[in-house]
Amino acid sequence: MSHNAIQDRPRVTVAVKHDPLKHSRLPGWTPLATAIGSIAAAVGLSLAAGWHSRIQWGLIAALFFVLGTYAITTKVEGRRQAKDRVATSLVWVCFILAVIPLLSLAWVTISKGLAVLDPYFLSHSMNGVLDAEAGGGVYHALLGTIEQVGIATLIAAPIGLLTAVYLVEYGRGKLAKAVTFFVDVMTGIPSIVAGLFILATWNLMLGFGPSGFAGAMALAILMMPVVVRSTEEMLKLVPNELREASLALGIPKWRTILKVVLPTAIGGITTGVMLAVARITGETAPVLLLVFGTKLINPNPFEGAQSSLPLYVYEQYAVGTDAAVSRAWAAALVLIAFVMILNLVARGIARWKAPKTSR
Repeated sequence: MSHNAIQDRPRVTVAVKHDPLKHSRLPGWTPLATAIGSIAAAVGLSLAAGWHSRIQWGLIAALFFVLGTYAITTKVEGRRQAKDRVATSLVWVCFILAVIPLLSLAWVTISKGLAVLDPYFLSHSMNGVLDAEAGGGVYHALLGTIEQVGIATLIAAPIGLLTAVYLVEYGRGKLAKAVTFFVDVMTGIPSIVAGLFILATWNLMLGFGPSGFAGAMALAILMMPVVVRSTEEMLKLVPNELREASLALGIPKWRTILKVVLPTAIGGITTGVMLAVARITGETAPVLLLVFGTKLINPNPFEGAQSSLPLYVYEQYAVGTDAAVSRAWAAALVLIAFVMILNLVARGIARWKAPKTSR
């Protein structure tokens, strides 16, 4: 073919279509830069307006961060991606707003509690020590809390677990609806009502005196609905295929629940029980009504007045002196550490007992 014939051939133009899904992307450091700019703008605006509250600064910075993220992303990536980034920004803002008070509380408690917390404080009671004087310890209150929470857990955990198993695996008809209704009602009752109930029945009607066991029964009433609700939700998450496979092999239903359903949900059940334990560990009203509190060490929870960590914190803070307030902060730190240790132990047990899964 000659050179002229090639030149005379019509030219074909290929049109490249624009892909609407491909667009410009913001660099990875944009959220950090937006956050820094929002904080600077919020501080500058607050100082110019005469606002000196750091809470106001934080809220204004959060608002600027969300608005700035939307404006910048809309300009570069479009409205669709901007909505996605705004949703992510709102999640981060809510997370930070929830974590800041927690960290602040932990920091204040640790900084003030460590000033008094030592082995002497953990191994001695307030026997012979005036509330306004320095010295004394928290041993009697720690012992009372361990016994009362332990007894309450021994009462409430089995009852709550069996109730949840009944509602999920067997419950049908009016009885199950009635149990569900009363569990919902018990979830919202104030702690003072549980204390008054035990006071009216155990102390006044039956004639028993103040004791750690009476306080434990009131705490068990508060703990049971939390255990029922959390265990019920965990059991509902167990796939029905596991139950059907076990029943298809001829295994009785009770054994299926014991060997298949409960081990599968043991992690969530343990977490629910620990949430219930944390719920009752800090209660003061039932202990004040039924246990009375004492400065002496009483290792017998079934006879005589006892103390507890929440009641100890309340009593020492009410005194108002520097020594008493310092003891209150140290006892609060011991209470937080106590709940944390229980959670770690429970998670370890749950991981140990959880069914092994192959990769």
